[in-house]
Amino acid sequence: MIIDCHGHYTTAPEPHNIWRDLQKQNFKAGLNPDPAYPDISDDEIVESIEQNQLRLIKERHADLTVFSPRASTMAHHVGDEKVSQAWTRRCNDLIKRVVDLFPESFIGVCQLPQSPGVPISHSIAELERCVNEFGFIGCNLNPDPSGGHWTAPPLTDKAWYPFYEKMVELDVPAMVHVSGSCNPNFHATGAHYINADTTAFMQFLEGDLFKDFPQLRFIIPHGGGAVPYHWGRYRGLADMMKKPHLREHVMKNVFFDTCVYHQPGIDLLFRVIDVENILFGSEMIGAVRGIDPETGNFFDDTKRYIDALPISDADKAKVFSGNARRVYPRLDANLKARGL
Repeated sequence: MIIDCHGHYTTAPEPHNIWRDLQKQNFKAGLNPDPAYPDISDDEIVESIEQNQLRLIKERHADLTVFSPRASTMAHHVGDEKVSQAWTRRCNDLIKRVVDLFPESFIGVCQLPQSPGVPISHSIAELERCVNEFGFIGCNLNPDPSGGHWTAPPLTDKAWYPFYEKMVELDVPAMVHVSGSCNPNFHATGAHYINADTTAFMQFLEGDLFKDFPQLRFIIPHGGGAVPYHWGRYRGLADMMKKPHLREHVMKNVFFDTCVYHQPGIDLLFRVIDVENILFGSEMIGAVRGIDPETGNFFDDTKRYIDALPISDADKAKVFSGNARRVYPRLDANLKARGL
């Protein structure tokens, strides 16, 4: 079985996007931040999925995608908490509809209604709703709700602890995933995303979060940002800070995906990071959608890179499905209930 741990609904029906524009206009005008939502038909959702994600899943011989709202439009820096709460509910409701229409191909992960300066505890209710009512298996946690200005405390700060307690209680992991950048210094997908991945790892290294929460689990996407490439730097920093070896200090709780869009990058990832800590992901249809002129294949067809690795079939099985089932226990339970 091939499970893609990193998929976003980047092709949501246009009425959903139009509603978001209206919501932002209302906020600026001091009007209702949760206007009437459009009547989006099942047929519209089916068309948006069948012609895009589902088509590529079949073409690339995958089976199941862990699916969440579009990351770049979470935009926690837009509006205020009421705006974020309403937008988040609409986005998560739409993911639930996709999962209900295509239960064999998608399983849900939720967006959170984060907002700059607002306690993360205000996001707990939405996590509970999505996990307990919708059957979602995790969440996307934004370490920088300010959109590129980094006003939030580090992920190891106790301000985050109420949310972590709920994650442990529900037994769900979080993918550490920023949203759009409103800082012109940081291109959203080319700089801000990779910066955030690297920053999150360094925060985990500096702190002692996993002593307090040994069951907490995070997926750092995009191959871990710059971390694998600079693994010696991080091992050295851990040593200088008198921290335990990274294998004990961080890597029992932190996992990387394979959203790395060339073979040498994947080769490096697997040379440096233990196979137990790598989950298959593609982020299709996402940040990089074109065809690589050097190979003639789509950049985000990451299964090709894994297939080409000189690793055992057993290790490939871990990356393609086994590790995801271990990191997402609710995913494993869902599949076992289906006899998979």
